[in-house]
Amino acid sequence: MRGLLTLAAVLVAAGLVVVGLGLRGAGGPPQPPAWAAVPRAVEHRGPVLDRSAPVQVAVPSIGVRAPLSRLGLAGDGSVQVPPADRLNLAGWYDRGPAPGERGAAVILGHVDSAKGAAVFYELGRLRPGHRIEVTRQDGRTAVFTVESVERVAKDRFPTGRVYGPLDHPGLRLVTCGGSFDEGERSYRDNVIVYAAQTAVRQPASR
Repeated sequence: MRGLLTLAAVLVAAGLVVVGLGLRGAGGPPQPPAWAAVPRAVEHRGPVLDRSAPVQVAVPSIGVRAPLSRLGLAGDGSVQVPPADRLNLAGWYDRGPAPGERGAAVILGHVDSAKGAAVFYELGRLRPGHRIEVTRQDGRTAVFTVESVERVAKDRFPTGRVYGPLDHPGLRLVTCGGSFDEGERSYRDNVIVYAAQTAVRQPASR
């Protein structure tokens, strides 16, 4: 129980820190519709893999192909985020499972900045059934299928659903969403994508 409470505190901080940095365009980033939050069951396929750090995430339906950094915990106990000046970079939380391992692997990315859209600006366009591919250092690619996409207030961040245990390899993508708070210079909500592994591609033979 103590571990879960500690994790809850960390994840509340993560929800506050994974920020949009102030792109003020027409309407802001896309937001998922309410129906997309209803989980769509997918068949869990592919072997459970040994640990290997991910190096790239690709989301073909929204044109994302981004390198991955490693994220740990900041000095205040919150989850680190990718550097604000690297808008094309996402980050893998390396205190949790790697993509392909049993459990929920978590990848975070900014939604925008004052300079323009960031890596996960279009994340709210994802829908159940869309594909996400994560390439690992061992050359394997863990392929995931989206089960649901939800927008939640940052002060109601669903810690257990995002970071809690799973009996299969899963993936969560997290960014900002909702309306922009001009006073706080941050979006009020998070957009979270939940996915399950449905295939593993082996390295191409030479």
